[in-house]
Amino acid sequence: MSRFRKLSHTIWHCQYHIVFVPKYRLRILTGKVADEANRCIRAFSEQQGCEVFELNVQIDHVH
Repeated sequence: MSRFRKLSHTIWHCQYHIVFVPKYRLRILTGKVADEANRCIRAFSEQQGCEVFELNVQIDHVH
């Protein structure tokens, strides 16, 4: 897959660095919660037509 996306008159390459942090940076992203966060983010991204290059779920935030 090309790293550029194209239409008939445009070409683009957009990348975003998004960080999710639980309120008060609680250390809750472990085990099943981390797995579910990973699954939900990937499913939503696919649903929106976005490609996730890298996803890192840590104990107190998600990159």
